[in-house]
Amino acid sequence: MSEQNPTALIADDEPLLRKALARLLAQAWPELDVVAQARNGREAVEQFEARRPDICFLDVQMPGLSGVEAARHIGRRAHLVFVTAFDQYAVQAFEHGALDYLVKPVEPARLADTVLRLRERLRTAQPAPGVEALIEQLAAHLRKGSVPDTLQWIRASVGQSVRMIAVDDIDFLRSDEKYTRIAWRDEGKPAEALIRTPLKELVAQLDTAHFAQVHRAGVVNLRAISHVVRGENETAQIHLKGRGEVLPVSRNYLHLFRQM
Repeated sequence: MSEQNPTALIADDEPLLRKALARLLAQAWPELDVVAQARNGREAVEQFEARRPDICFLDVQMPGLSGVEAARHIGRRAHLVFVTAFDQYAVQAFEHGALDYLVKPVEPARLADTVLRLRERLRTAQPAPGVEALIEQLAAHLRKGSVPDTLQWIRASVGQSVRMIAVDDIDFLRSDEKYTRIAWRDEGKPAEALIRTPLKELVAQLDTAHFAQVHRAGVVNLRAISHVVRGENETAQIHLKGRGEVLPVSRNYLHLFRQM
């Protein structure tokens, strides 16, 4: 592996997330050269064979060939960093320290720690021990469906601290320019935070049995609804339990509440 100009591959099926990680890496590790980007596991393997980067950042869940399956092909030929939206799963799977991981949305402080470890591994030219065994363990988890299909936690900065917000505690999410506003219950009391993850990305990971999009810029937890008041022009307003906010329901989503 190269000691001076380290190279990297980024694989993620979301173009915006690939670009965001590349931008963060450029800030945290200016010497690192991102030589390839891939949209799925198959492309990741192809790009790796063509470019042989020192480091591969692989999204765990990608359509077709997953990041873990791609890692099985790459093995010890590169340093591997898994990127996952499932913090609980990642902590359990990577706690042995043989492989590194980043949780979406990637935070600069966490990335800086990862960069330090990668620099040391490149300096010593020693791949992490037990890589193959852990990759097989992760692949088995995926085959058994151990990775949650839906989002369980959201990380958000609140003041000077980082909070882990249980998705079940969220009342609603609303797009707020470049951010997403999260309204949740903090020990039963209403609380709010802003995160940079787009609402569209979050919607795709929410449990549709409990969350519904009611407006192009709004998603509500159905369990948080007190009642729905119909308005004119095929619209409606959602009233929430214990909250003063009223959420609009646009015409395209009114059908969700016809039986309420």
